[in-house]
Amino acid sequence: MTTLPVNDAGAPEATPRRISRRATGADAVFEHAARAVGASVLLITGGVGVFLAWQAVPTLQHYGLSFLTEERWEPESDVIGIGGVLVGTVSIAAVAMCFAFPLALLTALYISEYAPARARGLLVSVIDLMAAIPSIVYGLWGFFLVMPHAAELARFLESTFPWVPFFDVRGSDPDAAVWDTSRYVASAFCAGIAVAMMVMPMACAVMRQVFSQSPPGEREAALALGATRWGVIRTVVLPFGRGGIIGGTMLGLGRALGETIAVVLIISPAFEIKWNVLEIGTNSVSALIAVQFGDASPAQLSALLAAGFVLFLLTLVVNTFAAVIVNRSRAGDGDA
Repeated sequence: MTTLPVNDAGAPEATPRRISRRATGADAVFEHAARAVGASVLLITGGVGVFLAWQAVPTLQHYGLSFLTEERWEPESDVIGIGGVLVGTVSIAAVAMCFAFPLALLTALYISEYAPARARGLLVSVIDLMAAIPSIVYGLWGFFLVMPHAAELARFLESTFPWVPFFDVRGSDPDAAVWDTSRYVASAFCAGIAVAMMVMPMACAVMRQVFSQSPPGEREAALALGATRWGVIRTVVLPFGRGGIIGGTMLGLGRALGETIAVVLIISPAFEIKWNVLEIGTNSVSALIAVQFGDASPAQLSALLAAGFVLFLLTLVVNTFAAVIVNRSRAGDGDA
């Protein structure tokens, strides 16, 4: 028979209960379900990467590193490379972020700092609704509405900043009385504007969430010291949200690199390394795969899958970098 220890008064002493961190009941079900879902996402992503890598082996063995540097895509001549489309992919994404970054930042600041409380929920819903619009709608909008005005803007940029090499358009005179509009349409610049409207809601959502979590104590301290609303934003909100700004921008960049349908509808395909974004003709990896996939031979299909593998690695690196930055954006820590 086990006897319990007693204190000086003769009463049994209470022994501490062993605490177990093992989940039981509903907590255990939720824990195992969350682990299964997380593991399945990793398995699917890894499976996609392994499949693309396996399919890319014949192409990489046949063409070697020239597959990444060759700009021509001529299967009938056994000359295939994605150098030109990689440059086009980066050009379209860069143009998109030049428009999307300031729009996302200013919109997030307005919603979190300036918008009336009654209108804030509506504005958040509108921005989130923009992310749900199909890509083909943005492509049609960019082709029929944006492109004519983008051509005029491109001509203005070339004539105003002729010393910028990216704004040079070959075979055109921007100061001519009658200028050739066809030289400024279906370019990386036009496609980038449409893509910018697609990635802006994603970047804005990340920035808005980080701005809304800025410490109220520091806000009140800045106001108590006589700071204006802009002073609070400049000294408290923006330093605190630096990680969210960078992370949201990088997430938007990852989306811009892989955009397909809108780019296919707008661009005029060109297989050459072209850095001048205002000139007609460009291409992207995703658009190349979408256009060439239906009529591809087995060898061409392997090349397209190899291009998809390169795009997969590029977007994976960008999104991983963005996730690391967002995770490092902690409450009270303004460092990225």
